[in-house]
Amino acid sequence: MVLFAVMYIAGMIIFNDKGFAKPQMFMNLFISNAGLIVIGCGMTLVMITGGIDISVGSVTALVCMSAAYAMENKGMSAVAAVAISLLIGILFGIVQGYLVTYLEIQPFIVTLAGMFFGRGLTAVISTDMIAIQNKTFLKWANYRINLPFGTYNRRGVFIPAYIYPTVIIALAVVILITLMLKFTKFGRSLYAIGGNQQSAVMMGLDVKKTKMKAYVLDGFLAGLGGFLFCLNSCAGFVEQAKGLEMDAIASAVIGGTLLSGGVGTVVGTLFGVLINGTISSLITTQGTLSSWWVRITLSALLCFFIVLQAVIAAVKRKKKKK
Repeated sequence: MVLFAVMYIAGMIIFNDKGFAKPQMFMNLFISNAGLIVIGCGMTLVMITGGIDISVGSVTALVCMSAAYAMENKGMSAVAAVAISLLIGILFGIVQGYLVTYLEIQPFIVTLAGMFFGRGLTAVISTDMIAIQNKTFLKWANYRINLPFGTYNRRGVFIPAYIYPTVIIALAVVILITLMLKFTKFGRSLYAIGGNQQSAVMMGLDVKKTKMKAYVLDGFLAGLGGFLFCLNSCAGFVEQAKGLEMDAIASAVIGGTLLSGGVGTVVGTLFGVLINGTISSLITTQGTLSSWWVRITLSALLCFFIVLQAVIAAVKRKKKKK
């Protein structure tokens, strides 16, 4: 949180003449990353259990392509496209969760296969970009919710800041998952399994069933996040959301989720996503740097936080020994 605040305030000071300090610039962080916030919440759940899911980028591409194809080529409604999106995510969650939990295959291998399968299936549906023209869908995508604050233009006219419904959905998911992790048996079980799976078994927890639920919920959130992503892009194409899985993992780790499991919050992941978005906004506003600097900076931060996690874990072990 401190890192995000420092980065954003620095951007407001340095790029004040380019509008970085305007309220709408801050709101754009949420608008642009609403899908990633939801997907990051699902990623956090499986990482808390000690697992991982690198298929979410391909699932997002498949969701966007399927929704676009269903509406434009098959004449389906926007509501049907939502159902298809969620169903795709749930099916991925069920299959991958079963392979990981009941067949005990490594999560990385299972979700790597899911990543290739999802991207390949996207290309099978169509290798061309499908732009969405469905009126209901575009109405959802372009519906603005004006906020009570904003800026004044040169003529003294007040221009309110705005968000889209995707932002409200994303923040609602963060709140619901936070409450679930903190106040439900299922949420506490996830932390117990990630902390020490053998101890969780000895405590009488149904480890396999709990992990299965985590992957199904992760799949559902990947489908939902994919649809929110689609609302931003209003199109489906094969290369869509490429690398999104790395953004989700990096956001979770920067937000404090341990790769080894047992520790993490979706609020932390939210700030990880905002840091990611801030880096992108700073480089875009600067104007002369390559977009690849976003990846370079994010990679450096990811390495820093992984090392920081290792140092903190080592210090805790030493204190326990004393």
